[in-house]
Amino acid sequence: MSLLIPLLLAALTYTFGASIADYLGKPFLAAPFWLGLLAVLLAQTTMMLLPEVFRLDAEPLLENETRAKRQVRRNNLLYTSLACIVVLALTAYILFINNSLPLSSFLFLLLSLAIIFTYAIPPFRFVNRGAGEFLLAVHLAYVIPSIAFTLQADETHRFLALGIPLTFLAFAYFIVRNFQSFAQDQKFNRVTFLTRLGRERVVPLHHLFVLFAYLLFIMPPLFGLSLSLIWSVFLTLPFALFQIYLLRSISLGSKPNWTLLHATALAVFGLAVYFLSLTFWLR
Repeated sequence: MSLLIPLLLAALTYTFGASIADYLGKPFLAAPFWLGLLAVLLAQTTMMLLPEVFRLDAEPLLENETRAKRQVRRNNLLYTSLACIVVLALTAYILFINNSLPLSSFLFLLLSLAIIFTYAIPPFRFVNRGAGEFLLAVHLAYVIPSIAFTLQADETHRFLALGIPLTFLAFAYFIVRNFQSFAQDQKFNRVTFLTRLGRERVVPLHHLFVLFAYLLFIMPPLFGLSLSLIWSVFLTLPFALFQIYLLRSISLGSKPNWTLLHATALAVFGLAVYFLSLTFWLR
């Protein structure tokens, strides 16, 4: 997966967390906002690069890659990941010495690192145990917005539970991305959510995750919100239904249009976050 898309999504969900704080009347704190954004982008970069360091030797990082080139590339990825972690720690320290790192933000940063390490590093390495997509979704849709909110508000809030349906939409997006590489994943024994459960089980689960996310949005009292506040998220529902239709068609044997499917799944999650953020900023 391109590194650019996860970073853009991380920036978007981070802004979403800050928008909730703004809606609740918390004063905007520029320095914690920008330093926190830098921290989550570094964390997301590490989460995308570090798993490549621990790939099996039998599995090339690039097509027709020699063993020597593979080792050099892995070393470069390792050094980049370590540099990101060091700068992230330095950023957190700067926030701390300026009294801008509340305990809640510190705990969410620790949770972020815990997710990254269990996702990427043996013996856990959930990226190759069928749970990597879920950890990516949780990190993007729940942990990152929570870091942004707590840096601004110095507390947690029930509105952060909006990250739960967003996590299901993000999870569905990462599941969709695995279908194109399904044959290659099987060839190299990569254990993704799709290869572990198989297409027959994952397709209906994908549909269920998408529909369940909107079912949660229909029940805003669960988050202490009114439907009139978050109605804009349902503007993405036609795209979500189209996403379900495309994946169902592919599972029934239709010629796949991977670009359209990936773009649709990305739009569903990205636009849902964007519309919610815009609503909170403007209210």
